[in-house]
Amino acid sequence: MAQVGFVGLGVTGAPMAGHIARSGHRVVVHNRTAAKSLAWVAINGHRAAPTPAEAAEGCDLVALCVGNDDDVREVVLGPHGVLAALAPGTILVDHTTASAGLAREIGGACTERGVGFVDAPVSGGQSGAQSGQLTVMCGADDDDVFERAATVLAAYSQTCVRLGPVGSGQLTKMVNQICIAGIVEGLAEGIAFAQRAGLDVDQVVEVIGKGAAQSWQMDHRASTMAAGEFDFGFAVEWMRKDLGICLDEAERNGARLPVAALVDQFYKHVSARGGDRWDTSSLIDLLQRP
Repeated sequence: MAQVGFVGLGVTGAPMAGHIARSGHRVVVHNRTAAKSLAWVAINGHRAAPTPAEAAEGCDLVALCVGNDDDVREVVLGPHGVLAALAPGTILVDHTTASAGLAREIGGACTERGVGFVDAPVSGGQSGAQSGQLTVMCGADDDDVFERAATVLAAYSQTCVRLGPVGSGQLTKMVNQICIAGIVEGLAEGIAFAQRAGLDVDQVVEVIGKGAAQSWQMDHRASTMAAGEFDFGFAVEWMRKDLGICLDEAERNGARLPVAALVDQFYKHVSARGGDRWDTSSLIDLLQRP
């Protein structure tokens, strides 16, 4: 049993922190909106702290799941950030989907204080967080740091793998989002084509889902795509943030991402229709309502 701090209680972070609590660890939570921390404590017990630093005091490990690079800098390096409160030998884990450059920046700051660091973005969304079946992509400079962190992360992961030094987790998450962007657009085009061809979409998906076209997106989003239902899931504005990170990294390393760049522009059009909070499967709306 360890004392674990958790900062960021959004739709993904709150259930992750809940799994840690149920696995037997002592948990201290913090959220920028204090009401969310108090609501989490009302359901899960344990304790809330008014600042990130106070959530980190006395902890063996602190995990973050916040919004973007600037949010991570604030809760880690800011005047009330967690790093100032962490003792040498403790571990900081960042589950935020952020840039690899930020991961290296935070990793360097942790090293100066003798704190272990793991960049550990996740895939699986809200449903994966709630079921405790997330895929966790990790970067760590020290295998021992990763192994120690993984014992806590096991509370909400079905897969937790170290892919290389600090930054490798974020780079792998970029690969994940690049692949998803192409898959979702392809599925949207396929479903829209089937509808215009007068086919029974459910029957078509049942057949082709047994072959090479099968994907998580097809299994979980084909029927809602066909119905034009998007008020759930991974929001378009989050995907645009992630694709922006991918495109920035590609600019640095020379990779070519023509499909990802195109899909990002499609999502821009979805946002212009008021779809910032729609699920990423809403790409089909551009085809159903050109």
